[in-house]
Amino acid sequence: MNVTVRGRRRPFRTVSFDAARNEVVLIDQRCLPHEFKLVRTRDFRETAEAIRDMTVRGAGAIGATAAFGLAQGARAFCKGGLAKFEAHVERVFERLKGARPTAVDPVNAMLEVRARLGAGTTVAGRQARALDAAMAFADEDVSHCEAIGRHGAKLVRAGAHVLTHCNAGWLAFVDIGSATAPLYAAQELGRKFHVFCAETRPRSQGATLTAWELSQQGISHEIIADNAAGHLMQQGEVDLVLVGSDRTLGRTGEVANKIGTYTKAVLAHRHGIPFYVCIPLSTIDWNLRRGRDIPIEERSGDEVLGAWGTVQGPKMSARAYLRVANPGSRARNPGFDVTPPELITGIVTPAGIFRPSELWRHRAQLGGPR
Repeated sequence: MNVTVRGRRRPFRTVSFDAARNEVVLIDQRCLPHEFKLVRTRDFRETAEAIRDMTVRGAGAIGATAAFGLAQGARAFCKGGLAKFEAHVERVFERLKGARPTAVDPVNAMLEVRARLGAGTTVAGRQARALDAAMAFADEDVSHCEAIGRHGAKLVRAGAHVLTHCNAGWLAFVDIGSATAPLYAAQELGRKFHVFCAETRPRSQGATLTAWELSQQGISHEIIADNAAGHLMQQGEVDLVLVGSDRTLGRTGEVANKIGTYTKAVLAHRHGIPFYVCIPLSTIDWNLRRGRDIPIEERSGDEVLGAWGTVQGPKMSARAYLRVANPGSRARNPGFDVTPPELITGIVTPAGIFRPSELWRHRAQLGGPR
């Protein structure tokens, strides 16, 4: 996507790789929307930490970051033969896998990279294949989002009011995004519409990231408090809900996404509003058989008890944490919830739009097991 930085409009990818320095290059999403900043991770441990602390976040983006991190770790290996190399790669894999347990994209991405490694007969050959495979995953992530946009654009009619939750935009992927892809495709077709960005507490990705993206793209939008969604639906002001997913079960159609997605789905169902989930193929988990088995990440209570922002000064700005809640109180902070298939109108994929119950039947078309 194009971003205006210091008056100059330039194209950026959320995740990229500097092969000469063996570094992953990321847009630091913690600084947005107040500062646009690129950060570099120097080894796979720093890359895993960038995923864990949400320097980079979003299903496809952390998938590509994990793929590059695995290649980064593989390329850093310099002492020993194939057996030691394989043991090293396994340690890198496990470190990156544990950074954010709910999303399945990092695991799927790294499995693709690791599968390509096996064809190399030398350490050097496998190292080269690792980077090629990571690059291929990143490019595929972009092409999948482009296809989601083509299929989903028909859902966004002229004059529509669309509700989003969290950020499933280009910042959450390598480029374009999943839930935003139909919006950007509809915009290219000349349609005018309005987007309500639910703030998505406690980290406020809707207010900070989705709103920033839409502003950069020139799309009409407003930020709403999470608890305002039901009122707007009741008043007939919402025509469509588009969300992303961190893990969608191919066997059941259950969807794990940012906490509060289930609430939006219940409200949309109550008011007869179409509720669509937009996903690339890397987000589908073909193995788990029920949503209750999805690992739900429990994050620090500090995210609920306060908020991060930017303090502006005459010569500089600084990122700062502000405690909001009662000083003696603790907080519970599950990062995700699971939406059952009966609340989902359809799942927009690169291969088309399917009902949740149709995913398993069309698994061959969707990259699943035979």
